[in-house]
Amino acid sequence: MSDISFPGNHRFAFTVFDDTDNATIANTRPVYDFLAQHGFRTTKSVWVDPPRGPPSGSCLKDDAYRDWICQLEADGFEIGFHGVGDGDFTRDEILSGVEFFRNTLGHYPRVHANHQNNSHNVYWWSRRFPWPFNWLYSLVSGMRGRQFRRGGGHVEGSEIFWGDVLKQHVQYIRNLTFNSVNTLGCDPKMPYRRRDTPFANYWFSSSDGPSIKEFNDLVSPVNIDRLEKEGGACIVYTHFASGFVDDHGNLDPVFCSRMEQLANRNGWFVPSGMLLDHLLARHSSRDAIATAGYQRRLVLRWGTNRLLQRLRYGR
Repeated sequence: MSDISFPGNHRFAFTVFDDTDNATIANTRPVYDFLAQHGFRTTKSVWVDPPRGPPSGSCLKDDAYRDWICQLEADGFEIGFHGVGDGDFTRDEILSGVEFFRNTLGHYPRVHANHQNNSHNVYWWSRRFPWPFNWLYSLVSGMRGRQFRRGGGHVEGSEIFWGDVLKQHVQYIRNLTFNSVNTLGCDPKMPYRRRDTPFANYWFSSSDGPSIKEFNDLVSPVNIDRLEKEGGACIVYTHFASGFVDDHGNLDPVFCSRMEQLANRNGWFVPSGMLLDHLLARHSSRDAIATAGYQRRLVLRWGTNRLLQRLRYGR
């Protein structure tokens, strides 16, 4: 049982960080209408510019989509950042995109998640991990033929550097994902600082529910029973554009059933940033630092989870 309490005597906390890959009004709005009707308030990430790589999806420069995103925020949802867009962008384009976000929503993004292989990702690829796991990750990636660029948005002096802006405005950045519905049980220090990532303010973990099948399995009644019993906190990382809505605009019935059951529980259903603010408030400045040993334990748990996820879902 967790020793953390939640406002309003809620027994646990639950929220979602929705990755914007391939998202349009048609394939995600029904999800948000449903969430709003059932009392959930979650986090939806956005791109500012149209994608330049294989993923599709809308962005803040699409008029109708921008209007919908503004309405979502007015209705209590949090709008997070997923990079300025999919693909390569210069520092000037990145900074312009961050300002476009601010001009559109009236504030800078507070919560961020790196996107796939974007060159301007911050502390990504092997930089996500402490030694020796950073070395092992690079080695295995090379053996699998995956080549990652050495740069990144955290590299001062590079043409894609935006770490200064990140440090000034973005409070929380997502890192590792776990199979357990109790994210806080897997990463009890979150949100935490790392001494080796000076441009990142705080890191947080999430529970892995990337598409409809994994999401529905994660929020099964048995799992939610455990989350409530443990008094935990869950931040599901998902893609609402990945199978939650069919081609006719209908929501997945299992998703609806399980979320309706969840809505009837005594949970605190607030956006990711609000939940992380609450968790951060329990830290002293010293407690917020994740030691190298703590990070290594997290990575070992993450690696085991990734293997189990691959065996179960084939990805």
